[in-house]
Amino acid sequence: MHEGTCHCGAVRMTLPATPEVATDCNCSLCRRIGGPWVYFEFGTVKIDGHPEATAEYVWGDKTLRTIHCRTCGCVTHWEPLAPAPGAKHGINLGNFDPALIASVRVRKFDGANTWKFFDQIDALPSTGDA
Repeated sequence: MHEGTCHCGAVRMTLPATPEVATDCNCSLCRRIGGPWVYFEFGTVKIDGHPEATAEYVWGDKTLRTIHCRTCGCVTHWEPLAPAPGAKHGINLGNFDPALIASVRVRKFDGANTWKFFDQIDALPSTGDA
């Protein structure tokens, strides 16, 4: 089991499994709050201290809320506003042991422009234009 906390410990998270891949996104929000992010089915991560010790930020298409600790301000996770069966939520792996972060493959995601992983963009065939 992997347990993580915000800086002050008011919000505690327990992952249901060891993540193999994480996402480092460059969208306007993620580039400011960091990550990397790992994703699990909504409700499978045990989160203590939420919602009483947390606050939310909702923006853009208003489909998810980004959650942070009310005391220390650390972003802990995001969750869908209207979870449907099979919905995912993102957990900020930066709140966990650095050894766990180091053991996970991190893929860079272009959330700012193409909405694709950079390794997919790099793999696209060239058009030959110079």
